Amino acid sequence: MNNLVPLSQKPDVSGSSLPQKHPKLGVIFLGRRRPGFDMDWGRRMEERVRGWLQQSGFPFCEPPEKAVDDSSLRRAMSAFQSQNVEVIVLLQTTMGDGRLCPTLAQLWPDPLVLWATPEKPDGDMISSCSLVGAHCWASVFRQLGHSFELVYGDPDNSFTLQRFCETIRLAATLRRLRMVRLGAIGGHAPGYFAMGADPFAIHRGLGAQVQTFSLIEFSNVLHELSAADVAEDVARFKEMGLPHKDTSDDDLPMASRLYLTMRHFLDTENLDALTIREWPEMPNTFGQWPYLGVARLTDEGRAVGIEGDADGALSAWMAENLGLGRCYLSDWLEHDQDTITLWHGGAAPLSLCEPVGEPGGPRVARHFNIKKPAVIEATIRAGMPVTVFRFWRLDGKYFLTAREGETLKPRRHLMATNALARMNAVPHEWFEDICHAGMPHHVAVVRGHHKALLRRMARVMGITFI
Repeated sequence: MNNLVPLSQKPDVSGSSLPQKHPKLGVIFLGRRRPGFDMDWGRRMEERVRGWLQQSGFPFCEPPEKAVDDSSLRRAMSAFQSQNVEVIVLLQTTMGDGRLCPTLAQLWPDPLVLWATPEKPDGDMISSCSLVGAHCWASVFRQLGHSFELVYGDPDNSFTLQRFCETIRLAATLRRLRMVRLGAIGGHAPGYFAMGADPFAIHRGLGAQVQTFSLIEFSNVLHELSAADVAEDVARFKEMGLPHKDTSDDDLPMASRLYLTMRHFLDTENLDALTIREWPEMPNTFGQWPYLGVARLTDEGRAVGIEGDADGALSAWMAENLGLGRCYLSDWLEHDQDTITLWHGGAAPLSLCEPVGEPGGPRVARHFNIKKPAVIEATIRAGMPVTVFRFWRLDGKYFLTAREGETLKPRRHLMATNALARMNAVPHEWFEDICHAGMPHHVAVVRGHHKALLRRMARVMGITFI
């Protein structure tokens, strides 16, 4: 099961997460110059698809005429340009002309969605050949090296509609990825070379851009924050009701400054994702770790990586855009024959943790190693289906891995953020595979089972799935 988070259910940033709009669809019903097959059945199926789209919540537009040849297809695509269309959906409720494929591949560089509708269930007449037509187009797009996704089925079928929604998310995410702006503050942590933000490799592999900022720039913003803004944020945080472990309210102003400074860079620099080098400088320079702020931002739907983990932050951005919900970037601490201990220094999103006030619920604490505030000490909630995944670069190419499991109650308490997950894979075999593939040591953890969706994403991106 995928457990996708409906986009329409995400509140805005003044609540607990960022708004995420539905992508606008450009829907092309391919026509025929000459009647063929069961044209009445084709019209009926077209009306059913259009009727469902009108109720779906997806904004969409259609060209004023059907695409039946090169000229009409070009007019259709030209009409979409002024409509800010993000995803093209192609349907041939009766088989269309495959000669239009190369033109469409030239006009639209992003993944295309081919939706094939079913045959008429009675009579001895071949009614539409819709799936045959989609198969023809798919083979041509693959030969052209152009990405696409397939949907097959009746709009009244729940599986069809689930597949359609997933496919739209995939196509929109990959189109948006080419516009992503990742901010890297301070570089990567010492020795963590594989996490570094190589702007050229990231652009070539994903289309995203990287902008770098120094820790001095970060410090300047932090110290320019007004006392009133800091006090207002402290009050807002205290309303969340998180207890202290070995910290006090006196630690909260600096924690708010770190949070507000990261949010400043995300907002004023138009960043879609952010990663920050927090050690060794931050606890020594500011007297605090930024993990409480990272946890808050992550729970708001922001994609934030730590230790300079660029692809980790992009993994979190992709999870949010695919509708998978909050993303926890974690170390793979240890494993046995069927479980993984997932642990990190204290920046997990609160919504993935045990409830506040319950055993294992989040508390504000000092760092486990360098005993300075402020981190989130918490246990990831037990009995939750999870997917553990990761994007990364090796030899200039991108890779993706994902496995599914379920969280358990940890066998022992660990300071900072602690989780135990029983995996639907042999952990040591998977661990060896990803180590030999050069994967950095952070994994991304999201609620729900999404391996099949992420495998499809790798396929559409043309990257290797491990």
